Amino acid sequence: MKRLSTGIPEVDELLAGGIPEGFLVAVTGEPGTGKTIFCMHFIAQGVKEGDKCVYVTTEESRDSIIRQAEQFNFGFKEAVEGGKLIIIDALTGLEERWALKSLDVEALVDKVIEAKKELGRGRGRLVIDSMSAFWLDKPAMARKYSYFVKKVLGRWGFTTLAVSQYAITTSEAFGFGIEHIADGIIRFRRFVRGGVLRRFLLIEKMRQTPHSLTMHEVIIIDGRGMVVRPARISKEDVALPRSVMDRIARAIREREAELPGDEL
Repeated sequence: MKRLSTGIPEVDELLAGGIPEGFLVAVTGEPGTGKTIFCMHFIAQGVKEGDKCVYVTTEESRDSIIRQAEQFNFGFKEAVEGGKLIIIDALTGLEERWALKSLDVEALVDKVIEAKKELGRGRGRLVIDSMSAFWLDKPAMARKYSYFVKKVLGRWGFTTLAVSQYAITTSEAFGFGIEHIADGIIRFRRFVRGGVLRRFLLIEKMRQTPHSLTMHEVIIIDGRGMVVRPARISKEDVALPRSVMDRIARAIREREAELPGDEL
């Protein structure tokens, strides 16, 4: 099986060499856990390998993504100028070619296909950061929209990282739906111990892959990016409170009961 490097050697090792080509992988977790930087690594590695790369940003502007990438020496500005990367701005509603005027999933798919045609034939890498923005006002549609994106864009040679944002303290509307149809789930977590913020990564699912089942700590280094090392804690040490888990499970059951068919 062909696998794509994530751009982070330690994560590639946890994945038996990388993400299987053609997969849609959910990158999930709370804000501030490192999901965007992880996705940037994936795209920067694709640019390096000559892949056709598309980055959709819904929560930051294009310029913000480029500036953040420069902080870690990912070279997004040069990649965009050199025609190796297209960043689709779905936040600002700009009147330009590589922007989305509204958060509509069909418009998203059409724009990504247009970008792939512009970049040319070949293996594609796609990041959608985040998919959650497309179902903010209709969370019951998360699974249906995710299935549509996977079904259509998979035919265009993309290996996709779809960010699924959630915040357990504010809403149960984030983070659920895409996991049901994803080929893989890479979950990011965070908590504070001794007044220090610590971030963690766990590969919960990756089809056709003998992946690691161990929680790993995430370190973010300015000028370099993400480094991953074995954590000195167990998964249970950072498990969500039982009351939160019960609330999440109840919300999932209610949404699945409301969910329409699998086709748009």
